[in-house]
Amino acid sequence: MSNPDSFIDEVTEEVRRERMFSYLRRYGWIGIAIVLLIVGGAAYTEWNKAQTAANSQAFGDAILAALDQPDAEARHAALTAVEAEGDRSAVLDLLLASDPATNRAGALAALEHAASDASLPASYRDLAVLRRVILAGADLPLADRRALLDGIAAAGRPFRPLALEQMAYLSVEAGETEAAITQLRALTADQEAPAGLRQRAQQMIVALGGETAAS
Repeated sequence: MSNPDSFIDEVTEEVRRERMFSYLRRYGWIGIAIVLLIVGGAAYTEWNKAQTAANSQAFGDAILAALDQPDAEARHAALTAVEAEGDRSAVLDLLLASDPATNRAGALAALEHAASDASLPASYRDLAVLRRVILAGADLPLADRRALLDGIAAAGRPFRPLALEQMAYLSVEAGETEAAITQLRALTADQEAPAGLRQRAQQMIVALGGETAAS
């Protein structure tokens, strides 16, 4: 290679380096910002996880402390004082409804609150509806109980078999024995129903004077 060619190559390489340094001076902050965002995002994620774990532990500790109270009145007061949002609020409402013998009105109010909270997952709301129907019993008109159970007895709902079982019991309460037997027979063949529920349905059919599929 001739000296002029070598000189031109050196000049070209120097120009490239100058351009590169110029780009770095002009746009290098973007790369630094991206690195800072990645590092900051990772740090925030870890901090958020730690905060969530700490909040969950604090909620659990408060619940356990409340349940350790010596009597039902003190337990209810302690549970009512626990701060909760979202799913934890549903858990708290269900716990507040766990001692209906001493505070039936409070239990029903807690269940109604959980059942009507559209921000909660369907599983919590459906469980609250089911327990409310069972706890309210005859104090809630039969038609109202059927309407509530209809909403959670649809295909794909988490407590569908239990809702169907309660609907069969409502038919018994209404004096609709044949309808109840038909509903219970359907439950004995329902693969979504737990074995214990299918067994209860068979026993109830017999108690109502009907025949099971195996009879």
